[in-house]
Amino acid sequence: MSEPQSLTIDVNGFATRVWRQGSGPKLGFLAGFGGLPRWMPVLDELAKSRTLIVPSLPGFPGGDRGHSVLDSHLDWLLAIRDILEKSELVGADLAGSSVGASLALEVAALWPAFVRRVAVIAPFGLFDETNPPTDPWAQRADQVPGLMCADPEIWKAMKAAPEGANSIEWPIEQTRAAEAAARIFWPLGNTRIEKRLHLIQAPVLLLWGEHDKIIPRQYAETFARGIAGKTETKIIAGAGHLAELDKPAEVAKAILDFTA
Repeated sequence: MSEPQSLTIDVNGFATRVWRQGSGPKLGFLAGFGGLPRWMPVLDELAKSRTLIVPSLPGFPGGDRGHSVLDSHLDWLLAIRDILEKSELVGADLAGSSVGASLALEVAALWPAFVRRVAVIAPFGLFDETNPPTDPWAQRADQVPGLMCADPEIWKAMKAAPEGANSIEWPIEQTRAAEAAARIFWPLGNTRIEKRLHLIQAPVLLLWGEHDKIIPRQYAETFARGIAGKTETKIIAGAGHLAELDKPAEVAKAILDFTA
């Protein structure tokens, strides 16, 4: 498949990248922890039958320093609303992973007209002190790949600097992505989203990696109980927290089948 079209939108005064690829009904995708520094196989799979639109999150790769002006959870949600409007995703299907999954659910709760169906992969946002998530910001750098993916080499390859990349800017951008996620979900990844789940009327697909070491699988049940609309839950065999990286074909098929 050819390289995606790369567009730029303005979000709170910062240039923000939007990838666009494929044809058919629109499908948005919000990245997980660490962002998307490069186009990944799951995006190719999704773009085979949909117009896939992948806006960067503020502070994530492609999102410049947009996180630096977002001081509250409300600031983040309004920024995501702005991103979806400017990316021409209002009323479309919306998918997200990890941190992006949590933001997708928030949009469905607060602005129901913005989404038709929602497919999310192991969203952040809940906290159960009897079964707490793993804090990714408290880990040694060499432990993170194995927490994010069942195959750590996939994470390492995604984060590896491409040939010819600025040797200083690339690692700064990757570190900034972790900082941006921390600004949304610090502390403990808890945004008290459980208070807003009952507002979600759109059908929701909950995807979870079989070997997720960040968000316990039992959280899928908590999300399903709290959401007012219809939910489906699917476990992705052999996948970790970022299941879309470990098993791109399987995750894409589940999303496309659900949003058909």
